[in-house]
Amino acid sequence: MTDPTGPLKGLRVFDLTRVLAGPTCVQMLADLGADVIKIERPGAGDDTRGFAPPYMEGTKESAYFVGVNRNKQSVTLDIGQKEGQEIALKLIAQCDILVENFKVGALAKYGLGYEQLHARFPRLIYCSITGFGQTGPYAPRPGYDSLIQGMGGVMSLTGEPDGLPQKVGVPVADLFAGLYGCIGILAALRHRDLTGQGQQIDIGMLDTSVAWLANQGMNYLATGENPPRLGNQHPNIVPYQVFPTQDGHMVLSVGNDPTFKRFCEAFGLTHLLEDERFATNAARVGNRQLVTDTLTPVMQQHPTSWWIEKLEALKIGCGPINKLDQVFNDPHILARNMVLEMAHSSGKQVKVIANPVKLSETPADYRLAPPLLGEHTDAVLAQRLGLDAEAIAALKEKGVI
Repeated sequence: MTDPTGPLKGLRVFDLTRVLAGPTCVQMLADLGADVIKIERPGAGDDTRGFAPPYMEGTKESAYFVGVNRNKQSVTLDIGQKEGQEIALKLIAQCDILVENFKVGALAKYGLGYEQLHARFPRLIYCSITGFGQTGPYAPRPGYDSLIQGMGGVMSLTGEPDGLPQKVGVPVADLFAGLYGCIGILAALRHRDLTGQGQQIDIGMLDTSVAWLANQGMNYLATGENPPRLGNQHPNIVPYQVFPTQDGHMVLSVGNDPTFKRFCEAFGLTHLLEDERFATNAARVGNRQLVTDTLTPVMQQHPTSWWIEKLEALKIGCGPINKLDQVFNDPHILARNMVLEMAHSSGKQVKVIANPVKLSETPADYRLAPPLLGEHTDAVLAQRLGLDAEAIAALKEKGVI
């Protein structure tokens, strides 16, 4: 493994996370240069190692696990055993940050709860990511992405008006919780730089899901009315939606009145500008179905590629609806280096999705492929704790590592 080069170089992270929200948070820190030890259960590891198929080609590693665990060293450790707890404490003593997503209070029985560790290591930044946060009536409940999407409101907003509520096609509740956790950690690092004091970051997936209700949440707070499901339409802008074309579908995003005027003038629709039902965005929102019904036959006159070419020339927002094979072969995605290959310990090259944060001086650092289970246990215990081969062998015999 090469030395980290990112802006978080020199920071050490003790990673007690699994599945998606926590690993997403920690992978961002790792990509930015943090030195991460990922603690996994001996013989089992992170749950997502078993979330397969699919596996990465030529390996026994699940695509799910590989997606959020690069730049981490895997150490197997049974924190349920006293010796495992002692090893954990010795490693934590060398770390700046601990990230965990156990149920509320679960780590305290191992001596690894926030209050216990804060008393021993006052500079430690301790990030807890759970379904419902550390306080409140739901705190003891387990949290899963789909139920958080349901409870947080986004499912009530997603789907066709006359259809079922729909979850988003990727686990956004998990992903946002991980990213908010990373933001909290970076803020806590700044506070520690100024004061020398660590603290706990309490991330609840339900909290973060409410936070990213964004304009729809504000629409409710402004009116007291539940926003309806609108399918692929925008609640505050019309036309800003999916339209059928001659050979498929596309997204048309007309963001304001001057843009709508350009659209109408370019495609023989100037008569709409004289109709008060179309004249302003507010009027178009009030006459949403009329606008949709009027523009649909217009959009169906030409194929998607024709529309994209014409609309882009007019600087009108538009785009195709790509399947993933089109996404990962898109020339812009390739030019932005959003797919990369890493040499995996299986001997195979694995493709991963790159970090989207583009830093001009300290770019994301891809130094270590997602690890095999326990791949770095011996090296970490030897290098960081000074354990010799005999001591490591004895721990293995007891099932501690």
